Amino acid sequence: MRTLLAGLALFAAAAFAKPLEIYFIDVEGGKSTLIVSPSGQTLLIDTGYTGFSGRDVDRIATAAKLAHVGKKIDFVLITHHHADHEGGVPNLLERFQVGTFFDPGPNVDPGADQRTNKAYEAAMAKQNRKVVKPGDVIPIKGLSVKVVTANGAHIASSGAANSFCSPAPAKEDIPENARSAGVLIEMGKFRYADFGDLTADKEQDLLCPNNPLGEVTVYQSAHHGAESAKAIYALHPRVTVVDNGARKGGTPNGLQLLKASPGLEDMWQMHFSVAGGKEANTPDSMIANVDDPCEGKYLKLTAESNGGFTMFNSRNKYTKTYAPK
Repeated sequence: MRTLLAGLALFAAAAFAKPLEIYFIDVEGGKSTLIVSPSGQTLLIDTGYTGFSGRDVDRIATAAKLAHVGKKIDFVLITHHHADHEGGVPNLLERFQVGTFFDPGPNVDPGADQRTNKAYEAAMAKQNRKVVKPGDVIPIKGLSVKVVTANGAHIASSGAANSFCSPAPAKEDIPENARSAGVLIEMGKFRYADFGDLTADKEQDLLCPNNPLGEVTVYQSAHHGAESAKAIYALHPRVTVVDNGARKGGTPNGLQLLKASPGLEDMWQMHFSVAGGKEANTPDSMIANVDDPCEGKYLKLTAESNGGFTMFNSRNKYTKTYAPK
């Protein structure tokens, strides 16, 4: 009887175990992704822009409400110091408490983003802030969140040889993009990679000559779906999510490169890319915002530890489930 009861208890626990939820928030060409662990702990990767009457933090708050998140976000990772990624931090702190901020260290490319970076640094003077390096772990219960790139460095190039390493892409002179903090998030067999705005040459540095990450289930395209290194093909994602804007990122060459990834089942996009046209864009059913100006619709991913997951488009309620593999 005890064995039977124990088995029933385990079955019930498995049946009612919460999934991993990932909300891809429309910040109109910027980036903000809310990750909710089965434990209830939260990680927000980037915060979109400042201003626009609080548009981006409103959309973050909407996602948080849908995910039954209260007024505290446990962790925020700022991948790099550009206005479309860190700009929304002051607005975020007006609405939410944050446990810990992570970033790859001080801005090395002030340029046009100096104003938002000064606001970020002023906010960090009153926050718990940690600088991450490759190999660090963000401690979220129920998930493995490993930093794989940061400040221009990457984890060791171990693992299987990557046959997609040639030709080497040209070095891109965008210092902050090259410093992006990228993460690999795992829950059982489900694996999700997000490299921020990592440049193509740094993608190749990470994944060549050997791929230390192995294959992933879902890949969030770097640099809003602009051109990437073919070295990312070694990740063999089943789905790629592109956080482009209508007129930012989502370049024809970038979208075509992503769509040609070996074994890719689908590509989902935040916006219809005006430059991409019908040929380069994914089908409208998998695009959260097809009009310009947009409606601020989001995409949602719900994943199980067996590797199965579901994608949901809030614009048209289109849902597609990907069985475990």
